[in-house]
Amino acid sequence: MSDPLVSVLLPCRNGARTLGLALRSILDQSFNDFEILLVNDGSTDNSLEVVRSFCDSRIRILGDETGRGLSFRLNEGVKLARGQYIARMDADDVSFPERFAKQVSFLDANPEVSLLGCRAVVFRDSGDVVGLLPFSRDHAMLCARPWRNIPLPHPSWMGRRHWFEAHPYRMPEVPRAEDQELLLRSYPDSCYACLDEVLLGYRQGNFQLKRTLLARGALLSAQLGIFSRRREWQYFVSALMMSSVKIVVDCLAALPGSEKLFFFRMSDPVDPEVVESLQNRLSRLDGAG
Repeated sequence: MSDPLVSVLLPCRNGARTLGLALRSILDQSFNDFEILLVNDGSTDNSLEVVRSFCDSRIRILGDETGRGLSFRLNEGVKLARGQYIARMDADDVSFPERFAKQVSFLDANPEVSLLGCRAVVFRDSGDVVGLLPFSRDHAMLCARPWRNIPLPHPSWMGRRHWFEAHPYRMPEVPRAEDQELLLRSYPDSCYACLDEVLLGYRQGNFQLKRTLLARGALLSAQLGIFSRRREWQYFVSALMMSSVKIVVDCLAALPGSEKLFFFRMSDPVDPEVVESLQNRLSRLDGAG
């Protein structure tokens, strides 16, 4: 068999509850020249049984029964990927049918772009839509405020394999901020872009203060390390200030009835057609299982 054009990295640790929906959304793509690398990170539920139930030759199961962490598993997947392009997907999200086709078309037409994302609509387990994730279109806009973040949703990524090979995920892992660390470390010699079209449904769980503070601390540590090595002292100070503000907001969001503060950044209005498309898709894909 010839190598596929796209390799999809889908790491999974105990994701059986949502994994079937995520896989169906990939297999339902209008573009079909891809392989799915299901990278198991020591799952103890029936995730592997869910995967094997699809009986699709495009799905390859990697990993083992040991929990090695997301960064380790993604680097493992990159090494074994056969595609010219590598796409990311998470076990609890949903790709819209035209996502891969539009991303491949853009990367083919823009060889200077290393890594491409797309807009993402945020939804809850109930199917209710929260809003849109923050968006910027081109490299300059995406990287304009690196002390804050680079708004390129991790599960929406599609990039050139040689970029992932040249820029592996950091080990030891930056917990819950491995994508931002990679984007920050790599942006001076990369070119990022994001499609101004909603092509991904991003599942948002309940706000958990402890988990959120862990992510904040890991990201701040990575930012300070990178900015100090580059002697970007203005960014260094800005990162400290921004992180302090975010932690205050997080603590307020943990108060009863205040969770909406955490979701404020996702409150951009969503086109009713996008809402309908997402909900119909969730219903249809879930029913297909």
